[in-house]
Amino acid sequence: MVEASTTDRLSPRTTARLAGGLYLLTMVLGGFSQGFVSDRLVVVGDAAATAANIAANTSLFRLGFAIYLIEMACQITMTALFYDLLKPVSRSVSRLAAIFGLVGCTMKIVSRLFFISPVLVLGGAPYLNAFPVEQLHALALLLLRVNYMGETITMVFFGFYGLLLGYLIFRSGFLPRFLGVLSVLGGFGWLTYLNEPFAARVAPVVLGVALLGALPKVLWLLVVGVNEERWTARAVAAETSMWR
Repeated sequence: MVEASTTDRLSPRTTARLAGGLYLLTMVLGGFSQGFVSDRLVVVGDAAATAANIAANTSLFRLGFAIYLIEMACQITMTALFYDLLKPVSRSVSRLAAIFGLVGCTMKIVSRLFFISPVLVLGGAPYLNAFPVEQLHALALLLLRVNYMGETITMVFFGFYGLLLGYLIFRSGFLPRFLGVLSVLGGFGWLTYLNEPFAARVAPVVLGVALLGALPKVLWLLVVGVNEERWTARAVAAETSMWR
């Protein structure tokens, strides 16, 4: 297969800035759907109130679902860009990190099927008349709970992704080491979801650590990018090495 010429490739700095922009967009979109849609309409433990909120705000609920999907499209693209940016450090580790990230994205997309399903359950279709209203409400809340559990599994994969990404950044030489350390701390935070009840109790701390790791990384990528000379040197060394 013929390799693309240098002029056909994005520069490392452009790749870094695109990754940073998509990273920021992922955070903003996810935060909007979670904070202004899901958290407002879903009443934990109250099926009737949740059903009433969704029925009265169906358009908003569908908008939240659409934004969740755009968020995942941004995160998938961002993951691919980070793989390309960090593969000169270690192609095998960067590939493994991308796999963890993409598996997490896939699982999160699947969980969103359960997020939107209550719209169907509460939609008033004639075939649903076979079920009592209370059962439909309970089923809608159960589907939302399954969506949440899918999210918790996803966080574990993003935790491993954060650890590997931090390792690559720390070793890169073309990005500051402190960004790698912050990424590792964020990864450990998401790994608390290996025990969901514990993660729920420390959720504010986990979110704070995640933001502490993400915001400096986003700002650095957008404003500075990478040291292109060092990136090029690592890329040349990786191409001439038998261990990739």
